[in-house]
Amino acid sequence: MDDIRLSPGAFAGPALSWLNVHYHGVFSAIAAFFDFWVNGIVTVLSLAPPPVVAVILAVVALLLSGWQKGLLTLAGLMLCMVLGMWDATVQTIALVVLAVLFSIAAGIPIGILLSRSARAEAAARPFLDIMQTLPPWVYLVPAVILFGLGTVPALISTIVYGIAPMVRLTVLAMAQIPQERLELGAAIGARKGEILRKIELPSALPTLLVGVNQCILLSLAMVVLAGLVGAGGLGAEVTRGLTRMEFGLGVRASLAIVMLAIIMDRVFRGAIPDVYLSRN
Repeated sequence: MDDIRLSPGAFAGPALSWLNVHYHGVFSAIAAFFDFWVNGIVTVLSLAPPPVVAVILAVVALLLSGWQKGLLTLAGLMLCMVLGMWDATVQTIALVVLAVLFSIAAGIPIGILLSRSARAEAAARPFLDIMQTLPPWVYLVPAVILFGLGTVPALISTIVYGIAPMVRLTVLAMAQIPQERLELGAAIGARKGEILRKIELPSALPTLLVGVNQCILLSLAMVVLAGLVGAGGLGAEVTRGLTRMEFGLGVRASLAIVMLAIIMDRVFRGAIPDVYLSRN
């Protein structure tokens, strides 16, 4: 008699297939929602010629973090143009921006709720550990089963991949708030919502921004893997270079990814002190 081996896949596979069959309309609506936003950002960034868009983004970086980061942004985006990777870079920017925004929108509220209860935090910790230790490509499998190939499964898997570190750093940020500030807010009669908005979140802002920075870097780390499921962008160019054995294409796409990662990391790190000081 053959040995019967049980594995997570023995249950997860049929469950995902059942969801796909019975709730296909729901997943189609979700896919249409994300497609709308991705295509919208790409369209906006494509309204003007690439040099004009690069200058506008450089000005935004200058306003956020200074003239040095503005020049870095302009030089990096110009390099992407020279490498012939501008269209793929725009698609990657759209994916990363949306992934980071949705990871923040989900991770911060969850982290705040977990910080309110030690038991809830302890119960969630194993799941967060698993989410952060799983290989990134594992997230692509269920997303592809539910949403098919394309941009949407890559975006959703990137969002899920970025939620865990955002939750962890939110919990840490809330735990680092001086108790005296909370007591002062309660003493003056502030409601819980007012304490959260006016005391807790501004006090936790530096650590929260570190979490946002981590989401950005993790999202960029998923770019190459996203190319495996037809997401487009720079990851697709790297994948195309590998499958066709075109060394030059792979190198050019890789350089564009590295440059985009440097730009986003430096600009956001430079913006953190200014945002913090403006809130205090």
